Amino acid sequence: MHDKPVALVTGANKGIGLQIAKDLAAHGLTVLVGSRDLERGKTAAASVGPDARAIQLDVTNQASIAAAAERIRNEFGYLDVLVNNAGISHVDKPGWTLEEAARSGRASVASLAEVHAVFETNVFGVIAVTQAMLPLLRQAPAARIVNVSSGAGSLTLNADPNRPHRELFGPGYGASKTALNAVTLAFAIELESTPIKVNAACPGFTATDLNNFQGTRTVQQAAREPVRLALLGPDGPTGTLSDENGPVPW
Repeated sequence: MHDKPVALVTGANKGIGLQIAKDLAAHGLTVLVGSRDLERGKTAAASVGPDARAIQLDVTNQASIAAAAERIRNEFGYLDVLVNNAGISHVDKPGWTLEEAARSGRASVASLAEVHAVFETNVFGVIAVTQAMLPLLRQAPAARIVNVSSGAGSLTLNADPNRPHRELFGPGYGASKTALNAVTLAFAIELESTPIKVNAACPGFTATDLNNFQGTRTVQQAAREPVRLALLGPDGPTGTLSDENGPVPW
């Protein structure tokens, strides 16, 4: 019998997801490093430590999701923590700047195909993975679901004319995080009568390939809030969006 808490982190082969995996492992959890490419996942898991295992998981592929859930069921029988970290901001635009992203992502010119692709990962992927893992999460004494969101999806913040980078809000990445916040609340409402807590974390403007490394925060800083929410005690909140400074408005 496996006697340690088990966490699954999607998109954990690099960036914020990899750091979340490292931090959860440091807290004594067995961490499943979700990665579309299994070999990259294995490399990442090796860097996390001996209690990390790579698991092939493409959040846009139902067969991949089902296979991952079946593997976790067979190896552990339960899941204590699900961190939905996998996300994209654009499709095949290496080297783009924030200014270029703002221009191409405006509501009047945004590519509908790209909007579809971003939502497929950032929204539909989260729903699909959470639905597949929920039976395993219910087998844990008090599971935690953490969705890695962004202040970029806050309607309240983006309605403020003085907000920095407000011009980046569009129907693609920004709106996908708005939708993710809604999905977070929907799961939290459904599960509020259970010990499972569902929250969304804003990691801040972090230097990753999501923004061509133009962010100002480190992955170590970015992982703090998702990890805190993953380790919430029984008195912790559910149905919230927060960063290190506290609640973030929807």
